[in-house]
Amino acid sequence: MEIYERRGEKMDSYTTFNHILVKLFNDIMDIEEKCIITEPFQDITNNDMHVIEAIGLGTPKNMSAIAKQLRVTTGTLTISMNSLVKKGYVKRERSEQDRRVVYIMLTAKGKLAYKHHAEFHRKMTEALVKGIDEKETKLLVQALVNLDHFFEEYAKERGI
Repeated sequence: MEIYERRGEKMDSYTTFNHILVKLFNDIMDIEEKCIITEPFQDITNNDMHVIEAIGLGTPKNMSAIAKQLRVTTGTLTISMNSLVKKGYVKRERSEQDRRVVYIMLTAKGKLAYKHHAEFHRKMTEALVKGIDEKETKLLVQALVNLDHFFEEYAKERGI
């Protein structure tokens, strides 16, 4: 097993992976919020920004589809949605074919927020692959896919 050194402390691969994953999770949540919620978007939270991301720029979605993507209940999503509608980021429109169906879409202000958030993610992804070759990139992608599958299976086993 390879040994890595960080700030004078020697760690094996497992300890290094664990340390980095925990730190990355915390940093992504904390730093992303500080970088994303800037002056033009002071009236929303990082959670709101992720709702905006789930709505996306494509075709309008219904509440169930957005809630499923975010892994929340429609009741929980309704609270965020009401706030985003009130603040002008999102609008609701009833279906012409079935008036019971309500579609959610971003307003111009919501699209600006979406693009702002996407730019942060683009920079983050570019930093991830900076200085590594195609072979190393494929290996990194496989490792991240493995991690994603772990989370999906772990959540499914627990009914999350």
